[in-house]
Amino acid sequence: MDHRADDIAATMHEIGRRARDAAAELAFASSATKAAALEAAADALIRATPEIIEANARDMEYGRDKGLSPAMLDRLMLDEARIRAMADGLRAVAAQPDPVGAVIAEWDMPSGLHIRRVRTPLGVVGVIYESRPNVTADAGGLCLKSGNAAILRGGSESFHSSGAIHACLVEGLVAAGLPADAIQRVPTRDRAAVAEMLRMTGFIDVIVPRGGKGLVGLVQSEARVPVFAHLEGICHVYLDREADRDKALRVVVNAKTRRTGICGAAECLLIDRPVAGTLGREIVAALIDAGVRVHGDEGVQALDDRVIPATDADWGREYLDMDIAARVVDGVDAATGHVRQFGSSHTEAILTENDETAARFFARLDSAILMRNASTQFADGGEFGMGAEIGIATGKMHARGPVGAEQLTSFKYLVEGDGTIRP
Repeated sequence: MDHRADDIAATMHEIGRRARDAAAELAFASSATKAAALEAAADALIRATPEIIEANARDMEYGRDKGLSPAMLDRLMLDEARIRAMADGLRAVAAQPDPVGAVIAEWDMPSGLHIRRVRTPLGVVGVIYESRPNVTADAGGLCLKSGNAAILRGGSESFHSSGAIHACLVEGLVAAGLPADAIQRVPTRDRAAVAEMLRMTGFIDVIVPRGGKGLVGLVQSEARVPVFAHLEGICHVYLDREADRDKALRVVVNAKTRRTGICGAAECLLIDRPVAGTLGREIVAALIDAGVRVHGDEGVQALDDRVIPATDADWGREYLDMDIAARVVDGVDAATGHVRQFGSSHTEAILTENDETAARFFARLDSAILMRNASTQFADGGEFGMGAEIGIATGKMHARGPVGAEQLTSFKYLVEGDGTIRP
């Protein structure tokens, strides 16, 4: 092992040890203290807006030099409005009920035992994410709210922005009298630090990866620590034969174009054959007129001569750009079959006025989020009333869909007797 790897291992273990110590204190911090820290961090973000924008400019320059796409640069960019949104997110989390200590269930047994199942923090949460620097605030804030210490490892592109945001979170912790080590940031761009995090079973209780297939795949294959998988968002929209024209036009265009770089952006449109030549044609034209490149199968190519022929690589592809795959299918069962084959279990939507068809779509798919007559862009913890989110979990663990403060807790059983013994 070379010196560099030795140094990184030592650094990461020191971060882990300090996080473990901070987590022990955070676990019983009062709701008021945690809320005060979040409010103080939000104030610090607003005060530090010029410094954050300056740090972000350095990241944007780095990103342009690396040849990031316009959509990826949009994910990276921070302005006053986005910084204000981060601060608002922290305040929203501060205002939520504290999940820690909440009684999930309680009951009495004939033996005389009184049993309560109570929410408890996970401990230390490691978050590994790519370009979006706002994740620093969201993840740090949610971990704090749920009584967990956080170790944050942002993408190399957002290194300076994440550092400036992290400093505001630490300012909030210190102002409220909580340990500064409760939210730590990995201080290097070196990928060896990620590999080290994935093996730190003695210090980290769960890893939350946020990013593209490459990152999540690496984490899932290499991690020794449990993982809340946040796979890419290959979100499908199925246009049913009984869709309402005006709703469908509005929803499909919004689902694709509102922000193309987020995981809730629609990446594939499935068109029910009976409406392909009518409403389907209209929607494909509306997408193309809005600047979207439609990659269609033969059925879709027949609808508009501006459609690009789809290849096998277009099914199950996360574009994160002004592109969408589209194909004509024979009804709801063919649509759900396509999603099961090519989806990433993130978010799927159906456009239909038929309750039975919608129920069939909901029953036959097991994605984390299923929607009816609504844009997939709503796949977001804030839009679900959770304040911020640490990610959208696509795995089968207890955390599925938007992971807010409550999903970052486990539970323990508190059992009370009165000299009770087992016969």
